Amino acid sequence: MEIFVVRYKRFASFFLAVLPAISLCLFVFAGQGSDVQTLSLDDRIVLIVRGDDIGSCHAANVACIKTYKEGIVRTVEVMVPAPWFNEAVEMLGENPALDVGVHLTLTSEWEFYKWGPVTQAPSLVDGQGHFFPATSQRADFPPHTGFLQAKPRIDEVEKELSAQIELARKKIAQVSHLSCHMGTARSTPQLRALVEKLSQEYKLPLGVPGAKSVRGFGGSDMSAEEKEAALVAILEKLKPGVWILVEHPGLDTPEMRALGHVGYRNVAAHRDGVTGAFTSEKVKAIVKKRRIECMGYRDAMKILERRAK
Repeated sequence: MEIFVVRYKRFASFFLAVLPAISLCLFVFAGQGSDVQTLSLDDRIVLIVRGDDIGSCHAANVACIKTYKEGIVRTVEVMVPAPWFNEAVEMLGENPALDVGVHLTLTSEWEFYKWGPVTQAPSLVDGQGHFFPATSQRADFPPHTGFLQAKPRIDEVEKELSAQIELARKKIAQVSHLSCHMGTARSTPQLRALVEKLSQEYKLPLGVPGAKSVRGFGGSDMSAEEKEAALVAILEKLKPGVWILVEHPGLDTPEMRALGHVGYRNVAAHRDGVTGAFTSEKVKAIVKKRRIECMGYRDAMKILERRAK
């Protein structure tokens, strides 16, 4: 009897963990019969909805999970060196169907909130041991704050990015791909070649071949209502193919209101609006109406593999 109870509890925990993915399938295909399944791949609208920067702060963690459980996000990018990585690991473990990318991180952009490498990498950090805030020196930032101008050693970059990938894979079962925070890790030909090498070595793709970017959503100058309307309009016009929509879910909390830098002070309001749009009933209604298949990198890659056969 005791063994039965233990097995029942394990089954119940697993079922609750994968429930969001089951709900997504019911949501997307409800009332559609097998129409989507019988469509040619050239007639399907596949949308990779990506939430960036899980691990960066508590509000980002909560928002990324919220937009997955209650909205259309199906993949999130984890920042291994960031302070809230460990909480993100726990949350992702509770949601094993959520696709995860390693968001290769070499910068720490916020003015008063910092992080640094997981390895000893003197050429990648400032005098306080933090990553530099910008990929390249910005005129409106303090001097000596550009990553590229600090002349990072390529061997230290490789060691650091490899460590980030390995730690993510050790802690998170569903890692499926790589991406680059602020584009820094691919900002020069030498860095790009390095990241492509790591992608091959770890068998983690950098993107979905042929996927087209969705434009016109999520601008920091847009209100929450404007973001929702913009996303609805985009989804109404989306043509068949594989698309990727990237944004940063967040919450309007005291923690996130304290984040910011020159030129971007409304972080909390902006990212809370992204969360609102990604969980909007109007947005989900359009997804259902147009039979848009929201999915992560792993599932999108499987579709393309089937097409290639």
